[in-house]
Amino acid sequence: MKYLIAGLGNTGKEYERTRHNAGFEILDVLAKTNDVSFTAKRYGSVAEMKYRGRTLILLKPSTYMNLSGNAVNYWLQAEKIPQDKLLIVLDDLALPLGTVRLKSKGSDGGHNGLKHINSILQNTNYARLRFGIGSDFPQGYQVDYVLAQWSTAEYKALVPDFENAAEAVKSFTIAGIERTMNLFNTKKQGNVSNQLNLPAGQA
Repeated sequence: MKYLIAGLGNTGKEYERTRHNAGFEILDVLAKTNDVSFTAKRYGSVAEMKYRGRTLILLKPSTYMNLSGNAVNYWLQAEKIPQDKLLIVLDDLALPLGTVRLKSKGSDGGHNGLKHINSILQNTNYARLRFGIGSDFPQGYQVDYVLAQWSTAEYKALVPDFENAAEAVKSFTIAGIERTMNLFNTKKQGNVSNQLNLPAGQA
């Protein structure tokens, strides 16, 4: 059984460890913990890992966020993977830092990556894992916030949350979306600022 796990983000040194690249971070955890490496291929960097009889095609699109649908659609077709075996991993401003939320389908929620995937696939019937990046920014500074890098302390505090999200990805392939939602869609206790004992906005 084969799955396509697409983590959304932007390629290039200037985007490394930025909030908008949370999807890339989670796929990097999966690859590292399963001792596989990404290779540059058409429309993205791709790695293949095995997990309990499943084959997971890990995709980090090279199309940049706003054209993510091109990469997702290409690799669905190339690997002959049905849409119910697709999971999109992305950042979400509406969720507290480090929170994981899975859904079986839904709107783009204002996320440009999902918006393009919806337009290319011409439907919204695919699973997605949203990773909370918080929304601690002044009005009008959303773009600056999502494209900014995590601070060193913030990133260190988030590592267990990236690992938790990676576990949710694996659960999706074994237990399915509904069971995985029940297991992982729990309220995060506190947030990164609390864990660091820092005032909000100082992480």
